[in-house]
Amino acid sequence: MKREVITALEGIVGSKFVITDEETMRPYECDGLSVYTEMPVCVVLPASTEEVMAVMSLCYKHKINVVARGAGTGLSAGALPLSDGLLLSLARLNQILDIDKTTSLAVVQPGVRNLAISEQASLEGLYYAPDPSSQIACSIGGNVAENAGGVHCLKYGLTVHNVVSAVIVSAEGEKLVLGGAAFDLPGFDLLALMTGSEGMLGIVTEITVRLLPLPDVARVILAGFDSVENAANAVNDIIANGIIPAGLEMMDAYAISAAEDFAKAGYPKEADALLLCELDGSEEDVNHQLLQTQQILQQAGATTLKISESEDERARMWKGRKSAFPAVGRISPDYYCMDGTIPRSELASVLNQIHQLSRFYGLRVANVFHAGDGNLHPLILFDANVQGELEKTEEFGAEILRLCVEAGGCITGEHGVGVEKINQMHHQFNDAELAQFHRVKAAWDKEGLLNPGKGIPEPKHCQEHKTLTHSQGTKSKSTEGSSNG
Repeated sequence: MKREVITALEGIVGSKFVITDEETMRPYECDGLSVYTEMPVCVVLPASTEEVMAVMSLCYKHKINVVARGAGTGLSAGALPLSDGLLLSLARLNQILDIDKTTSLAVVQPGVRNLAISEQASLEGLYYAPDPSSQIACSIGGNVAENAGGVHCLKYGLTVHNVVSAVIVSAEGEKLVLGGAAFDLPGFDLLALMTGSEGMLGIVTEITVRLLPLPDVARVILAGFDSVENAANAVNDIIANGIIPAGLEMMDAYAISAAEDFAKAGYPKEADALLLCELDGSEEDVNHQLLQTQQILQQAGATTLKISESEDERARMWKGRKSAFPAVGRISPDYYCMDGTIPRSELASVLNQIHQLSRFYGLRVANVFHAGDGNLHPLILFDANVQGELEKTEEFGAEILRLCVEAGGCITGEHGVGVEKINQMHHQFNDAELAQFHRVKAAWDKEGLLNPGKGIPEPKHCQEHKTLTHSQGTKSKSTEGSSNG
């Protein structure tokens, strides 16, 4: 990157917020999936929509690749920098601009932490429903980029169901407003397209989210089982009986033991599987559903049952689940977190197949996931210091994603494709579908400057053609998984 560009960037955001030295840039070399690392040319931290517009306009003029980054808690290497590009951190856009109790809407900047929205909204008796396990740290802009879910998405929906409008800066540096507060809007639903687009279509600089009233009562039933199959069947039985819990989460023996040692949540360590089922609403409704759910769980073979008796106890039960990922990190040098979604009816079958793959690869798996909507998060335990074990782990992970697709599901529920799952996109989509995705990308970003090489692989016939020309001496980016073709 030319010095004149760096100087121009400093003129836009201030020299303090343009980082070029390697040591200071080091924290930006990866996201939460730290097995992939790369250093950008520079890191730029704008503080307003106008500054983002000016930065993008400059990058468009000089054809500089841009990767946008939130809090860096992503788990698919979606915010992995490019060695020839600029990393655009939105951390300074971190203000809650408005909370309106009348409309039950909050206007926030992308750097605001997910949990901070609910903390502020609680003063008005409201909260923001999508709650990823990383909600204490993850930013709402990243949630929009990945269409994040969370414990309560079964009843209240994903990010896409809770965002009503967004301010976007295009690849050319233009400001766009997508969506609106009305129940229906004219034209294509471009806001839904932007949500989950992983920073490949535009930069989100302001978000309006829907808030919900805090429920009168929320209670959690903790149920232990002596088999994963019984717990999986219980999930189907609960929903088949017309009960839609606020949250319905499942953990297996490895995850139970790790989470209990870490959080002291009162989990039954002798159980092979555990369900956490939260019911919320009016006291009368919750009490009625508690009785129904207890009966269903007992009939499904629950060996232990416990109901939260206070808000502190409810929070403690969820603390174990929400801290399961770091807790598993205490029992293995490394772990690889997968993210695939399957129909609920396939839970028992797919979990059994994952267990068989675990024995085949000789690698332990801790399962902790959103059982209610079939969003799996197998944690493959491995040691990166053992030669070849990372590669074996990646192969195991790819097999799990293939299982998800073959079961009628998909390769990601909320973590995105990024770099990690880009090869598995070929298993999910055919060449014609991938080509259409590229046309959508080009309509928003004709120069391919926004987060190139992520999310969408080239169709296989394009890769084969370019590999051939590469072998004949022509440089080809297709062998690097670029999405610019």
